[in-house]
Amino acid sequence: MYFSEYMNEWLYGEEGYYKEFKTIGKGGDFYTAVSTSSFFGASIANYFYSLLKEGKADKNGWLIEIGAHQGYLLCDMIQWLYTCDALLAKSLKFGIVERQPEVRKAQLAYIQERFGDDIQITHFNDIEDVKVEYAFVVANEIFDAFPCELLKDKKLAMVNHHKIEWKEAKEETLTWAKEHHLTQGEIAIGYEDFAKHMAMGIKKCDFVTFDYGEKYVRNDFSIRVYKKHEVFPLFDEALELSVAYKKDDITYDVNFKHVSDAFKEVGFKEEVYETQARALIRFGLIDILEQFSKQTTPARYASEADKIKTLIAPTMMGDRFKMIHFKK
Repeated sequence: MYFSEYMNEWLYGEEGYYKEFKTIGKGGDFYTAVSTSSFFGASIANYFYSLLKEGKADKNGWLIEIGAHQGYLLCDMIQWLYTCDALLAKSLKFGIVERQPEVRKAQLAYIQERFGDDIQITHFNDIEDVKVEYAFVVANEIFDAFPCELLKDKKLAMVNHHKIEWKEAKEETLTWAKEHHLTQGEIAIGYEDFAKHMAMGIKKCDFVTFDYGEKYVRNDFSIRVYKKHEVFPLFDEALELSVAYKKDDITYDVNFKHVSDAFKEVGFKEEVYETQARALIRFGLIDILEQFSKQTTPARYASEADKIKTLIAPTMMGDRFKMIHFKK
């Protein structure tokens, strides 16, 4: 089978890695900006609130998260919006795009724990099921979880009994690679359909997403397997695919130009592309931290400030992760 089919089965197939709820945080399989600090979600919500105040977003529209894991990010955003204007919790509608039943259960339980019956969540099985007038859509680390093909020397990776072999690539693949100046590396599968479905279902939309990667091709393989915070390049001799398959996470760096091209093709405009650090600071992260300092103890402030360093320090998440905002 093609590598993209193998990766899709690995992550989303029967007993696939994402089929069941995964623990995030330093004690789990991985940790993200969301699990690092609740101020990540507060900052994005603060940005959304600024759009609402300026009349650039609809207070009667939707706030939707894609790939919400347990629901931390959406809940952190709702909490901050309530702090800014309590009426928004009544006028806005809230949704999560999630197809896995077990993950949905975990999300609903956590949201109930945070807000009781005050906040109602609508679940959508896929982005194509979202049919609304306006939505502010947010996602963290979803594009690195799309299946991908592996291209090398005009050949595509095939997988046979967990062993990688190489087969001549189709002409359409080589044409795409040439247009994107790619000679070696990953080619994500599904960005175009994802953008198309979002454009078809949401009449007016702001889509803000964070991920690791660059807006150019490196012409090298970034695909790797994560096992309890250890990183194994896919072609590392120490990695046994048959052992890691469906048990550990597999990911790669996002080519943001590919993402941008897919969304522009269906009518979105790219508003901003920048590092996570620049985005969060522009969204008001430092101001939020200053407000927090006036309402808490020095010890709690120092703890939260330390977490925020992880989000914005260039040597940590700050420069490695990027934010891109599309508008329709």
